Amino acid sequence: MIERNAFPEDEADPQVWVGRVETREGALTPEFAGMLGATLSHPLAAARDLTPGAPMPPLWHWVAFPEFVPMAGLGADGHPALGGFLPPLPYARRMWAGGKLTWEGRLTVGEVLHRRSELLAITEKEGATGPMVFVRVGHDIEGAEGRISEEQDIVYLDIPDRFRPPKAIPAPRAADFDETVPMTEARLFRYSAATFNAHRIHYDLPYAREIERYPALVVHGPMQATLLIEAACRHFGATPRRFRFKGVHPMFHDQDLRLIGTRVPGEGAAELCTAAASGHQGMQARLEWDA
Repeated sequence: MIERNAFPEDEADPQVWVGRVETREGALTPEFAGMLGATLSHPLAAARDLTPGAPMPPLWHWVAFPEFVPMAGLGADGHPALGGFLPPLPYARRMWAGGKLTWEGRLTVGEVLHRRSELLAITEKEGATGPMVFVRVGHDIEGAEGRISEEQDIVYLDIPDRFRPPKAIPAPRAADFDETVPMTEARLFRYSAATFNAHRIHYDLPYAREIERYPALVVHGPMQATLLIEAACRHFGATPRRFRFKGVHPMFHDQDLRLIGTRVPGEGAAELCTAAASGHQGMQARLEWDA
């Protein structure tokens, strides 16, 4: 069930949307968990117990609250049309730019989760390709014995007339782990299906190239983050307490994805990134755990 506070009176002013609240119930059902586990699988990935009551892997709560928007409620890009919980800003491109999370206690597969979401801030900036707006949303997710506090950054911007990649940041030359996950159209489609995400840049190649001007299908940011934290926990034996991430360059399906991590000496932390086979970083992240 979704409950929302009063609709803004002047929806033309983005700032009146700040403070807007949405509450929902959801669950990482064994079926959702199975879909996600199959999608994220690769030769080095850890085996998972996904039966009811098993510990929820970190970041898998992202599939627990699908938006059941009818077809008539989707925009041309496949996203839910703006103006429900998120503000209807006048930009054609909308992307998940990054976020940060804190874990307390333990969440499990199959349990009912309660999520309270609040629109925390709307910030206008001037980027290398023109104006953009960052929307920050806070999520508090609670289960019977655990809690996640999350801040999600969403960026709105115009679609350019051609692809102009951001400045490439080279991948680290030395790391504690550097492994490669094959990227294919099937993996991207499966992740879109598991998360009920119809954004066409992830599975519709003609749309991605001809409308949004990307050279190939875009690898989901949340999938990169989930693959990264799984690899880091597997290598360092860590139970995550804090995690933050941000996208610095789009990753595409025509290059396999490298997962790279280095433990920070003297700290219960690791610096992480994804990288393309050609050598530039796609996502930067930091994982912290109880030392």
